[in-house]
Amino acid sequence: MQIVTGTNIYSTILTASIVTIGNFDGVHRGHAEIFAHLKRTSEERGLPSVVVTFEPHPLKILAPDAAPFMITTFEQKVDLIEESGIDYLIVVPFSKEFSLLSANDFVVNVLCTPLGMKHIIIGHDYAFGRNREGNYQTLEHLGALHGFTLEDLPPIGEDGVVFSSSLVRSAVVEGDMEAASQILGRYYQISGTVVHGRDIGHSLGFPTANLATPNELLPPDGVYAVMAMVDGQCVKGACNIGCNPTFGANSRTVEVFLLDYSGIIYDHEITVHFVHRLRPEQKFPDAAALKTAIGQDVANTRIVLESLNKDYLKFTKRSETRAS
Repeated sequence: MQIVTGTNIYSTILTASIVTIGNFDGVHRGHAEIFAHLKRTSEERGLPSVVVTFEPHPLKILAPDAAPFMITTFEQKVDLIEESGIDYLIVVPFSKEFSLLSANDFVVNVLCTPLGMKHIIIGHDYAFGRNREGNYQTLEHLGALHGFTLEDLPPIGEDGVVFSSSLVRSAVVEGDMEAASQILGRYYQISGTVVHGRDIGHSLGFPTANLATPNELLPPDGVYAVMAMVDGQCVKGACNIGCNPTFGANSRTVEVFLLDYSGIIYDHEITVHFVHRLRPEQKFPDAAALKTAIGQDVANTRIVLESLNKDYLKFTKRSETRAS
């Protein structure tokens, strides 16, 4: 997949193409179906497939206080889009100045002239441009003027539930990792670098990897059964998110106890897939009670991971390799 961004998006890139456009945060199953349809259409017509997206998310610029936590980092989003077999990813740098662009100017200056767009596929009820004026009716009119056709896909979902990024966020925030994975088509994941922590886990006999992550969206405090990619190995683990109330800590951390694994991994990057929430975070009367609880968490983790859905272990390039 070729990635084009910056001022290069205004240069001539293609003479003809099939395009879709959106934020695509999370790259969930709805997005995947749009990409699959885009790919099929591009192959039928013998034209390159193009995904156009924005960075940062428009709300980060236009209404920062209302901007949602991103489900994926930009790098993760790019990797997931690339896995769909798309030919070109056009990353539009979003700014306040850019937000003033009319739908007509956007279509001409970003989609038609540089990309030679012959057909555009949009998701249900998608709109873009100043005041969201780039809706189906506007695009239909512009298509007649500039020589492209338009396709509006129906809502994509399952069992009466339409897949959406907002639903994924809600599920993750509630700790319902199963619901999140059903919409994503994979386990929810975060990546980060292992840093030095307070070594509380080590003192209890359960040494943990303390993760510094750029991911904005974290599940609620609690203990989770997870799978982690560590130096090319797919490893079972128990993850604690919270402030270690038993020890009076006040800073929120993400700590992963890797089962049946030994090795020095400080400064290494790992990816954590959240399979199931075992319990909320608790304050225990003393270290001994906490140690007993962790032992039970580990036992429960092993049970949960016995029924792991391996199809949901979809590692991006940042994870170095795929699970065997």
